[in-house]
Amino acid sequence: MVHADRWDSRATCQEMTGSGYGAQKGTSLFSGLTRLCKGLAVVLVGGHIVVQILPSSLTYLALIPARTIPFVWNVITAGYIEQSVHGVVISTIGLLFIGKLLEPIWGSREFFKFIFVVNFLTSVCVFITAISLYYITMQENYLYMPLSGFHGVLFGFLVGIKQIIPDQELSLLRIKVKWLPSLALMLSIVVSFFTAESATYLPTLIFGTYMSWIYLRYLQKNPETKLWGDPSDEFAFSTFFPGFLRPVIDPIASIFHRMLCGRSETLNDGTGGYTLGGSAPLPGSDSIESSRRRERGARALEERLAADGLVAGGKPEETSKKDAAENV
Repeated sequence: MVHADRWDSRATCQEMTGSGYGAQKGTSLFSGLTRLCKGLAVVLVGGHIVVQILPSSLTYLALIPARTIPFVWNVITAGYIEQSVHGVVISTIGLLFIGKLLEPIWGSREFFKFIFVVNFLTSVCVFITAISLYYITMQENYLYMPLSGFHGVLFGFLVGIKQIIPDQELSLLRIKVKWLPSLALMLSIVVSFFTAESATYLPTLIFGTYMSWIYLRYLQKNPETKLWGDPSDEFAFSTFFPGFLRPVIDPIASIFHRMLCGRSETLNDGTGGYTLGGSAPLPGSDSIESSRRRERGARALEERLAADGLVAGGKPEETSKKDAAENV
């Protein structure tokens, strides 16, 4: 009964394949926007309006490395301040429509925690990078350039979708979801060679992508299983790169993996995992549970993407057979 109730929404999606699907598809695209995403969208729009009306407020809200001390709060506020109109439009749309896919799967609390942690860690890394570039080049523009924006978290959202449905193909772009973060980052790097403005966004995009992977790989806690992170091979750092580069990247990534995985494994050993008679977790239990968790999230996310017409859905009979097997 639990499985049947859980996947009632799948049957609803199948019913939409009839003659009224076109109208319902257009409506569903704008339905289901969560309250948290709407609230954060108001913050983004409000922050943009404030810096336009009061330009001097940018000094206190944006990340300006030379003034971060004593204005230490700007490592938090900078991520929610968009300086340009196109920036606030893209960030708001991305937050609303990607957020309505991820928040129901992660939960509102975890979704907000992800945004806060990724924004904070990204700003800290950008601050360190700017200070380092100043001492290397001795150019003061690295110290006084106001840096801000939500785009680091937007790239982090792509990493979250990659984790849940890596092999799902987008019907519009004809590419698998697992390549979205890599392609978006590669495109941003290429564009940065031609426009100076794009180059200023690049550190935020790079660190936003990497910090989101760090968080999901090692720090995110599953409230049901009490396990930390996602140790599966399908979410390894090398999966962001083409296959021929992985033999080179894996040895380098393993160094950082040992540094961070010690914390993850220690927490998992002390708080959960599948155990036998109160002993240590069974070998591979973390990977098994993370795979199951990802499969559950993938099904829920596929339903939402199918309802919005963004992915190519399977045949109704195949889906029904799969659901029947899972219910058994």
